[in-house]
Amino acid sequence: MIFRQIETLLQRLKTANHLLQIQSIIIKTAIDHQEYFFSKLILSSSSISIPLSRKIFDHSPLTPPLFAWNTMIKEYSKSSVPVEAVNLLFKLFKTGLKPDKFTYPFVLKACGRCSMVGVGAAVHSTVLKVGLNWDSHICNTLLRMYAACNLIGFSRQVFDEMRERDVVSWSSMIAGYVDCRCPLDALAVFQDMIQANHKPNSITLVSLLSACTHLLNIKLGESIHCHILTNGIELHVELGTALLEMYAKCGHIKKACHIFNSMVEKNLQSWTVMISALADNGHGKEAFSLFSKMEEAGFQPDSKSFSAILSACSHMGLVDEGQDFFNKMIKVHDIKPTMEHYGCMVDMFGRAGRIEEAYFMIKSMPMEPNSVILRSYISACRNHGRMLYEDNKLRELLLQIEPELGANYVLAASVSSVSDYQGDLRLAMKGKGLNKVPGSSWVQLQDISS
Repeated sequence: MIFRQIETLLQRLKTANHLLQIQSIIIKTAIDHQEYFFSKLILSSSSISIPLSRKIFDHSPLTPPLFAWNTMIKEYSKSSVPVEAVNLLFKLFKTGLKPDKFTYPFVLKACGRCSMVGVGAAVHSTVLKVGLNWDSHICNTLLRMYAACNLIGFSRQVFDEMRERDVVSWSSMIAGYVDCRCPLDALAVFQDMIQANHKPNSITLVSLLSACTHLLNIKLGESIHCHILTNGIELHVELGTALLEMYAKCGHIKKACHIFNSMVEKNLQSWTVMISALADNGHGKEAFSLFSKMEEAGFQPDSKSFSAILSACSHMGLVDEGQDFFNKMIKVHDIKPTMEHYGCMVDMFGRAGRIEEAYFMIKSMPMEPNSVILRSYISACRNHGRMLYEDNKLRELLLQIEPELGANYVLAASVSSVSDYQGDLRLAMKGKGLNKVPGSSWVQLQDISS
């Protein structure tokens, strides 16, 4: 009777306090000496608190069964400390227990998240030795692990050697190519998938839309949208956001707005993508309005959300509003400014001709400015007919960061008041064999039929 009651309590477990109460009952009744109940305790406790679950695991009165090991490894692979999944695998080996087909995928996932390609490759070798290379789930996780470590060639090798491929295999390979910035290869795999008579699912379509976004291929993106509509595929939040981003990055802002407004469920990324799209396409007021609606809907803006709204402020010349958002980000939302945030602020001050404030923003940065920020600041000095404010070291820093870019020497010379220094820069360019690449622009025209 007590067994059933404890099992029911474990199933209803919701808080850490409940967990501690049930644990005390289990210890008193010595039920934790039974593998079945110990596994149940680890399964229930790990979903409440990994640290508490680990404490129970480490103080087990018996050698934890493999199910308990797999449970802990699985939870760590999804946690903020995935490396602990790898550490547990090493401890598992020392117990004499043998990992099974459920253990390896979790460990490989952790290796991918930590970019521990050496350990991942060792696990791959073990998988081959124990003859589990036939398992599609393990192979799918293997190719994702290599892709996460930016070794897409190894991912493709695993994919090509698979005996059987399911929709997860194809989708993982496509996603791997997209993540490694090989969108054309992703589309080629999709064509192979269709020829092999495998039907793409919504996860496949998310990756394909990302490939279209990278390539700015609006026609293919529209055909995928058509496929979604004609096949009655639910526009869940991930798929809707990918479709929205594709239209936004391709400059079709009205279609992006239509997708956004038609989405039943939106997450923070959906709002941020739409705000960024409006800001990038000259709709600053609409971006501000949407930012306010996002907050009213209960979403807390993150680092990317503030990057989008600060960019809108910069392009619209709204310096005071930009400063307010920047301060709000730090003081209200406790978000530390990134290089991108500082870049937006320097660009905003520079466009407005407030050179001194742009300079002091750079000097307040806890990290060294990158070349984008330095070019933005120096260009602002040139455009507003100003010499570099107080500090010529910023000009020298730009040439140190990117010494092989001829345009940097021309830009540096344009804000120098000393003709000899300008001559030195031109000699330095000539000595390195550098030239300033002429500026260019491009436009895409729709087909015109006569």
